[in-house]
Amino acid sequence: MRIKSQADFYSGVMFTAIGAAFAVGATTYNIGDGARMGPGYFPLMLGILLALLGAAVMFQSLVVETIDGDPIGKWAWKPLFFVIFANLAFGVLLGGLPSIGVPAMGMIIAIYALTIISSLAGEHFKLRDVLVLSTILAAGSYVAFIWALKLQIQVWPTFISG
Repeated sequence: MRIKSQADFYSGVMFTAIGAAFAVGATTYNIGDGARMGPGYFPLMLGILLALLGAAVMFQSLVVETIDGDPIGKWAWKPLFFVIFANLAFGVLLGGLPSIGVPAMGMIIAIYALTIISSLAGEHFKLRDVLVLSTILAAGSYVAFIWALKLQIQVWPTFISG
């Protein structure tokens, strides 16, 4: 068979590989069954579903004809860098890095940092719009995780909350 859409084919390969890796990794945990799910049940099912979705995308790329073969474009290095850096910054700000003396800054500051840094990946950056989005996301996260679910997440830095 001939690949008729390169972008779809390699996207399907990526989905299938990541899904299979998660499914295999989930087998190291107790799986359980549908009635009594263990900690590995959800990652296993999610990995299998992702692998099946990837296989469907790969199959479609071999069957559905595209105009120019849908070639793979250049790597988008700037968005890749900012999205990965934003997630790393979120993790460090939320939990801190005690090994090098960085204290936890709390959920609100971590969400603002995540939103501002990841928005730098786009073509257009308007600080006012990003701050509005950050505020809505922080308020929604507070309501969902702290108020509704009653999770024990540090909301503010210790020098503010005491």
